[in-house]
Formats: sequence, structure tokens, C-alpha cells
Amino acid sequence: MNIMDFNVKKLAADAGTFLSRAVQFTEEKLGQAEKTELDAHLENLLSKAECTKIWTEKIMKQTEVLLQPNPNARIEEFVYEKLDRKAPSRINNPELLGQYMIDAGTEFGPGTAYGNALIKCGETQKRIGTADRELIQTSALNFLTPLRNFIEGDYKTIAKERKLLQNKRLDLDAAKTRLKKAKAAETRASQLNSARLEGDNIMVNFSYMLNFLHVKWLKSEQELRITQSEFDRQAEITRLLLEGISSTHAHHLRCLNDFVEAQMTYYAQCYQYMLDLQKQLGRCFPSNYCNNNQTSVAPAPSASSNVIGSSALTSTSGLVITSPSNLIDLKECSGSRKARVLYDYDAANSSELSLLADEVITVFSVIGMDSDWLMGERGNQKGRVPITYLELLN
Repeated sequence: MNIMDFNVKKLAADAGTFLSRAVQFTEEKLGQAEKTELDAHLENLLSKAECTKIWTEKIMKQTEVLLQPNPNARIEEFVYEKLDRKAPSRINNPELLGQYMIDAGTEFGPGTAYGNALIKCGETQKRIGTADRELIQTSALNFLTPLRNFIEGDYKTIAKERKLLQNKRLDLDAAKTRLKKAKAAETRASQLNSARLEGDNIMVNFSYMLNFLHVKWLKSEQELRITQSEFDRQAEITRLLLEGISSTHAHHLRCLNDFVEAQMTYYAQCYQYMLDLQKQLGRCFPSNYCNNNQTSVAPAPSASSNVIGSSALTSTSGLVITSPSNLIDLKECSGSRKARVLYDYDAANSSELSLLADEVITVFSVIGMDSDWLMGERGNQKGRVPITYLELLN
């Protein structure tokens, strides 16, 4: 029975507090009550925390889209994560394409040029798929997880304390309003008590009312001191939590650096895989194969001679592309001509000639040779060279 009485009293007290806050909040919105403003430093911290939360959510969601474009797969991973279970392994798009290429090459025959090229391309695609899987795992662990921990952990705590601070402020302003009304009522009662009124009973009643209002005023002052103390304490707690946002930014900066390094490693691996594939495909097109109305493709100018380190990828934006007219001159040239080498080139087989940038070699065309290649000569060395790596000299 006592427990029930206690619960009823607590419920009534909580209902009264909630009603008081609702009235204060409504009057503030209507401009009928004063509002205690937070200090500028605390307001800036709150704004910074809210801005951090909004942009962290946007970056996190878009990174998930980048790493996993399939929305159904993202939903499945989300469900497994909430169930605290590991999602089943799924073949990704490069791996699937690679498997199709390998199967097709096997069907056409590994001994044929096309079948052999398909198998080599398929193996490279599967290697790219493995690198893509490693990128997703590394980025999820080192970048997405810290961002998600902030949203679901630190910021939830900040939001909880911020809401509690709002409630304490409403209690403080409600207490201020009650004290203001008590003072106004006591002042009015004092004025009436000091007036000349006839009859002892009336004087006794006014004295009693004055004493009652004075006690109510003292109680309101005590309540104001308590609510002010609770508000100041909660403001300090909230401020300490919000000042941790700077540390969060520093931590997210380290995570961002890890994400960039993971992407850099991924693209460097893919670049190297494609360079290797390009050299392997060059061996699939012997010089006599071009008689079947199929032309071999000359290697595109690239920074293939530069070594890709773990710190940076080689930029190809500065490459000079040979003009179309120059290419026509090279294709149609008769006899031998001098040409300057634009880029380093490593010979893919013994029929080709390795080149060094800026050296000058002698080139000439050979009947039946692919239109994208010329025969190059440097001293006693001779071999095929790609015309896209050359600049014809006058």
C-alpha cells in the first residue's frame, strides 16, 4: 500500500513537472514568457556538434553507396549487422565478370588467340575483384565504423544531455515566472493591507493572506535557487561533452587518412594489374596475326615506366598525345625516318624494341605490319615500336 502511494505521488509530481514545462514552452513560443539564453560559447559548441552530426551522416551514407552500389546488398548487410551476425560472402561484379570471361575462353579454346586473351582478362578481373573486396573491408573497419560509433554512441549521449539541459532550463524559467508572480501578488496584498479598511475581521483576513503570500514567495525563491543550481550543473556537463567534438574531428581526420590510403592502394593495384594485362595481351598478337583483318592495338601512352609507390599514384595528366597529322605521316612514311621517343616503353617480347624517353631512333614501315606499329632501329638493335610513343622529326 505504501509503495502504491509512493508511485502515485511520484507520478503526480512528474505530471506536474511535465505540465509546468509545457506551459513554459508554449508561453515562450507565444512571446508571453521570458527565456534564459545560453552563453555564446555553449551555443557555438551545440551548433558545431549538430553540424558534425549532419555531415558525418551524409559522408557515411555516401561512402556506403560508393563501396556497395547495390541497395539490396546494403539492406542485407544492415540487417545482418543489427542481428549481430556475419553476412554471407557474395561474389562481386569484377569477380563475376572475370569468371564469365574465363569460362568463355575455356569454351573457345585456350589455344586460340581470343580464348587465351579472355582467360587472361578474366584472371585480371578476378584479381581486381579481390582488391575491391579488400578495399571495402579496410574502409568499413577504419573509416565507416568510427563514423557510425560517433553517430550511435557519442552523439546520442550529447543529444540526451542536451535534452536534459533544455528541461532544466524550462524548470528554471518556470521557477522565475512563479517567483515573479508571487512578488507581484505580495506587493498587491501589501498595498491593500495598508489601506484604511473598516472592521477587525477584514484586517485579520488581509493579515493572514499577506503572511500566506510571503511564505509562498520564500518557497518560490528557494525553488529558484535549486533549479538554478541544477541548470548550471547540467550546462557544465553538456559543455564538457561538447568540447570533446574537437577530439572527434581529430580522430575522424586519422580515419579519413586511412580511407585515402586504402583507396590509393586499391587504385595502385588495379593500375599495376592492367599494365601487366596489357603486356600479356601484346604477346597474344604476333606480327603475322594481323593478316586476318585484325589489327593489334598499340599500347596507349602512359607512365608505365614510373614505379607506383605506396605514397602516391603517378599522374598521367601531363602526357603529350601525338597529333593525328603526325600519326598519318608516320603511317605513310616511305623509307627510313628519324623519330624522337616520347615515353619509356618496355618490350613485351623479343620482336619489340625497348625505348627510352627523348632518345632518337630510326623508323621505317614494313609491308604487312600492323598500322599502329613501325619497325624501329637503334644501332644493331631492331624491333617493332608503337607509333603512339614516337614523334616524327623533320
